[in-house]
Amino acid sequence: MNKYRTHTCGQLREEHVNQTVKLSGWVDTIRDHGGVIFLDLRDQYGVTQVVIGDSLSEDRLPPRESVISICGPVKKRDAQTVNTKIETGTVEVHTETIDVLSKAVRTMPFVISESKNTREEVRLCHRFLDLRNPAVKDNILLRSKVIEFLRFKMQELGFTEFQTPILTSSSPEGARDYLVPSRKHHGKFYALPQAPQIFKQLLMVSGFDRYFQIAPCFRDEDSRADRSPGEFYQLDFEMSFAEQEDVLQTAETVMYETFKTFSKKEISPVPFRRIPYREAMLKYGTDKPDLRNPLVINDLTLFFADVDFAPFKNIPVRGILAEGAALQSKSFFEKMLVFATEIGMKGLGYISVLEDGSLKGPIVKFLSEEKQAALKKDLSLKNNDTLFFIADTPNMVDNFAGQIRTALGNQLKLINKDCFEFCFIVDYPMFGYNDEQAGGIEFTHNPFSMPQGGLEALENKNPLDILAWQYDIVCNGIELSSGAVRNHLPEVMIKAFEIAGYTRDDIEKKFPALFNAFHYGAPPHAGMAPGIDRIVMLLAGEENIREVTAFPMNSNAQDLLMEAPCEVTEQQLREVHIRIRQKN
Repeated sequence: MNKYRTHTCGQLREEHVNQTVKLSGWVDTIRDHGGVIFLDLRDQYGVTQVVIGDSLSEDRLPPRESVISICGPVKKRDAQTVNTKIETGTVEVHTETIDVLSKAVRTMPFVISESKNTREEVRLCHRFLDLRNPAVKDNILLRSKVIEFLRFKMQELGFTEFQTPILTSSSPEGARDYLVPSRKHHGKFYALPQAPQIFKQLLMVSGFDRYFQIAPCFRDEDSRADRSPGEFYQLDFEMSFAEQEDVLQTAETVMYETFKTFSKKEISPVPFRRIPYREAMLKYGTDKPDLRNPLVINDLTLFFADVDFAPFKNIPVRGILAEGAALQSKSFFEKMLVFATEIGMKGLGYISVLEDGSLKGPIVKFLSEEKQAALKKDLSLKNNDTLFFIADTPNMVDNFAGQIRTALGNQLKLINKDCFEFCFIVDYPMFGYNDEQAGGIEFTHNPFSMPQGGLEALENKNPLDILAWQYDIVCNGIELSSGAVRNHLPEVMIKAFEIAGYTRDDIEKKFPALFNAFHYGAPPHAGMAPGIDRIVMLLAGEENIREVTAFPMNSNAQDLLMEAPCEVTEQQLREVHIRIRQKN
């Protein structure tokens, strides 16, 4: 028999009454009720109330958060003392012996149950204490269960799990690498993988059919609420002899069943919507649309083309219809104007429909009666509706319209918090224009993607009109994954990179393994990699990704618990041939 416990602190029920048990855990709370002391004992599995008789006074008990082991019979609680908030709430243990296994001798920096209300710096410095909070611990346990479920689903779908190298070569594309100096090879460096992209494609060339990995990825990026600054994990998968739809069906199967298993919220039915990139930018102002928001952006450029209103002349105009917004207070419109100017807009025009059906707003006087009637008809404007206008340069108008759409959805409380709305964004442009780059043309997404139309499209179409077999999966306005049908043909790769300003020598130098492998027969293949951290963040209802990571860095890419990054000795630097330059 285990000398520390016969049961966990979340295990006891009424069927254990009159059994003598041993429990071990942390002292959660202590309450002295006039000679009888009640102690809540906590472990990973739950809390059990322990009753201590008058033979032991409270001042002789170890302080809260000490680790103890107790032994005694299980008793049923009186009806009036039942605690329905915990699973063991109908029973308690009447203690006969107490052993202190480890005494908490330092003052706690925060109350465990209130740690989420503590400054993040203090939480991360004492993360091992923060993780004792059941609310925090549950997120980490949820993460474990989600990963276990994802692994099961991928194996059920016929995928084989692989592990790819962590020490690899630096990638010229994407974010900044984390570099690791080599001791044996003077002046050379390994890099931590930003993703297993090259390796998983090589596995397809090697003849493996379906790959997946719970893959650690390392990118030296700035932190955001939905992005860790150093490392993150993704469900990376790749399929041979697959087209775009094969990948999307696999992703929606796994995502739907995962969210259905771990959440009671309503989930988008399968198949998820497929929204072309240009449609997403026009209707939602972003390629990461939150479909819980019912507001849609309308293109009014042609409508205002013959209207003599200077701010709308020769630039794109967008409109967002907010039903019933005319009934909002004056402060609502003032807040929206302040928000618009804060994000860089010159203003925020609007037209409201009054109770008598007439239009009101500073723009109305520039519209003829025919134009007013056409506007009401085209957009189905009703009494008390308000139409907001966004007008700006072509490269800014969609971004501004998307932010206004989101702000209106939040201000008008239109966003349904009790559902997960999924969609795929498809048909991304292969190339874009870069004013700062010689030649002007650059890849807009993944350079290893197959262009729609293949080599013929690359040779005969305007590069800016070429679409790629690229896709994202988005949930509630958060991008969970990017993916693509891969470019597996050397001649197509050479032409695609040539358009973006690279030579064949550049390809051979920057991507030698992949380019070489494609000359030995490569199957058509495709894949994607949903982010596990973001999946768990959504399921846990958290707004910050650090809440679902056991030992996260802070927003400044520092591990406050382990004090990383840290200085190393001169001897360590010499072994890897590194000399630190002094800052000017």
